[in-house]
Amino acid sequence: MTSVLIVEDDVTFSQMLEQFLLRHGYDVTVAHNVKTGKASLLTKKFDLALLDYRLPDGLGMDILTILHSNYKHTAPIIMTSFHDVRIAVKTIRSGAYDYITKPVNHDELLLIIQEALSKKDALTAPVVKAPKFIEGTSVVSQQLHEYIKLVAPTDFSVIIQGDSGTGKELAARSIHNFSKRGSRAFVALDCGALSADLAGSELFGHVKGAFTGALQQKVGQFEAANGGTIFLDEVGNLSYEIQVKLLRALQERVIQPVGSNKQINIDVRIIAATNENLLNAVKNGKFREDLYHRLNEFKIQVPSLHERREDIMLFVDYFIKQTNAELGKKIKGISKDVELLFMRYDWPGNLRELRNIVKRAVLLTSAEEISIAALPNEMLLAVQREATQPPAMQSSDSERDLIINALEETQYNKSKAAKLLNIDRTTLYYKMSKYNIG
Repeated sequence: MTSVLIVEDDVTFSQMLEQFLLRHGYDVTVAHNVKTGKASLLTKKFDLALLDYRLPDGLGMDILTILHSNYKHTAPIIMTSFHDVRIAVKTIRSGAYDYITKPVNHDELLLIIQEALSKKDALTAPVVKAPKFIEGTSVVSQQLHEYIKLVAPTDFSVIIQGDSGTGKELAARSIHNFSKRGSRAFVALDCGALSADLAGSELFGHVKGAFTGALQQKVGQFEAANGGTIFLDEVGNLSYEIQVKLLRALQERVIQPVGSNKQINIDVRIIAATNENLLNAVKNGKFREDLYHRLNEFKIQVPSLHERREDIMLFVDYFIKQTNAELGKKIKGISKDVELLFMRYDWPGNLRELRNIVKRAVLLTSAEEISIAALPNEMLLAVQREATQPPAMQSSDSERDLIINALEETQYNKSKAAKLLNIDRTTLYYKMSKYNIG
């Protein structure tokens, strides 16, 4: 049975959450402050933690930090009544799977919990040789797969570029699975979620007493990936100091844990990913040029979903089968109306958005076929708006203006705004931070 820890000082709200999760088959433990929340971690293994941001004796971030460092089997979600994008970005960068504002919509919470548990299981599952990567039949997809098969047998460092949600990690896993390292560890790390203070410890490890809170020795991700592959997502977010250490690890094949005077030899292949132009970051002095060239032994561009519309139905079938297995359902496919809508829609959130919409539709469908009624209203409205707007107006709308309009239309409800924009909440937080939208 999936075990959930709730740390929430509002007794009524925590009881409501507890009863809701119990009805859905979860094993629930409730704590009302940081102290008892930390104590609960010592007595039981939790699959997921729902953490209130503000607690009587501290912040949910205090527990989040402990989970991120020592309890990676637990997926954390932050809950708060404060509609502050800075808090959202901070929590996600610190390791939270997602950020939920109160009052909580139960259906949305259930979907987020299922997503968090699914991602956690994927990261901790045993390595398998068969790549979970759909080639696709479009020209751009075939070219992508050819590049993957070409570079996989080598030990080249690879940079994977692509918009958010295009499947950069899937491409990296495919490279690993096709390589001679395929039977060894594949470690994925989101550099955008690493704080400047903890990045060195997370990547290279630390010794006991290296800094305040270092209560025990920690093995870094490079050492954990020894013999295999480490995937550094959003590598452009690493600080200058960590970039220097990463360059040394690449060139000399050694790492040095924080607080240690000993070096550790490593044999790790690095695949880095980014949705920004690293060359621009180099020109602006935000990314070391020598590190860029060391990482860029081979570059792969992952196409957006609207560039490979011929593959949409392949992905739809795959996501339906995947969700059927997760939910114990027997959905056979989608209606012709839904297929037509999928082919007309622009998919700004790419594969991640398609997966989320299909999973939601499977959950809501009781018949054998997914109908229009199971799709988000915002998706239907977006297609209608595109059909009625002149092409010039569509192309002139900036992404920043679209986000601001969506937020104003939903009275700054982040969940509704994300749905209106057809992107996930994490992408919305990232873009709000990128464009300084408060």
